Amino acid sequence: MIEQTETANPIFVTRVAQSSADIRAAQSLRYAVFIQEMGGDGPLVDHAARLECDLFDAHADHILLCDETRPDDDQVIGVYRVMTAQMAETAGRFYCAKEYDLAPLHQSGKRLLELGRSCLHADYRGGPAMLHLWQALADYVAVHQIEVLFGVASFHGTDVAGLSGPLSLLHHRHLAREPLRVKAIGPTALSMDIEPAETLDRVSAVRQMPALIKAYLRLGGTVGEGAFVDYAFNTVDVCLILESEAVKTLQKTMLTKGVRRG
Repeated sequence: MIEQTETANPIFVTRVAQSSADIRAAQSLRYAVFIQEMGGDGPLVDHAARLECDLFDAHADHILLCDETRPDDDQVIGVYRVMTAQMAETAGRFYCAKEYDLAPLHQSGKRLLELGRSCLHADYRGGPAMLHLWQALADYVAVHQIEVLFGVASFHGTDVAGLSGPLSLLHHRHLAREPLRVKAIGPTALSMDIEPAETLDRVSAVRQMPALIKAYLRLGGTVGEGAFVDYAFNTVDVCLILESEAVKTLQKTMLTKGVRRG
């Protein structure tokens, strides 16, 4: 059982990474979560330095959640990597364009923000840490006047048969509006219409969903058509889309919770 350090009265502070040291701290946390915990890998992962890296890190902003009660060199306990359309243009594409046809989003004319590499240190899950990270995200969205948030969210593992329930529920109940409905592409793309709606065990399906996906759905988030099996990262990915009303709900939720950025 992992001891919950939240009981030690953490002091949460959020900021956008400003230095190479900040980015390395984010990559170190990502290594612990995505590589060590989830069994993922990638061509630019630095196993010797224990850093989960890719080509998009240099073009993105990295929103960091820190606990100032930890040692100075180990304070980053939460991360969001975010990319505006301008950043994606510099990088050559959005990260998830390799998994989804993003043409509907580009054609919408809305201000887009891609969310990626979201993770929390294991000791801080289930407490208020994620709310603080969301507050920082809400602040970033307000500053950049973002209208649509999107990005892949993952189920751990690649056993599609074992995930037929939650994937089918997403397909039957939570598909994005047609004008914004991106579609999974590539050889490992698959339909989420696996089980008929009338025989689906909704309660069981919801229980199988990762907490982050459920949280986005509660805000009014929707999903693109189809899922993508990422064997390198050991995940099954879905593309979540949050339109302006869901973004406003996120901001209102933070105000209701009384969460403030440090």
